[in-house]
Amino acid sequence: MDILLSPPVAFLLYIPLVGLITLLGRKLAGPEHANPMKSSLYASGEEAPTSAAAPGYKPFFLIAFFFAFLHLGMLVLGTGGFNWTTGAYVIGLALALIALILG
Repeated sequence: MDILLSPPVAFLLYIPLVGLITLLGRKLAGPEHANPMKSSLYASGEEAPTSAAAPGYKPFFLIAFFFAFLHLGMLVLGTGGFNWTTGAYVIGLALALIALILG
């Protein structure tokens, strides 16, 4: 019975199952009717904004680097022992995060 839990066998079993669920969902959904209301942008009942929300990728990369430093730093600290080297690492990590926050 453990063979059913192996990834290749589970993959081969789930592909037909997903296909059946997809076909059943298409049958339950009914026919599609084109409508201008369906193809328009939805913004919670408000008119869609015409300008970009963030002008570029700089805000995204600042947040991405912050979380990358934070998560990878905690991973390194979690796998290491408690000594002076990790203390210096924590100080360096804190300085890097402060530099990212202050921009």
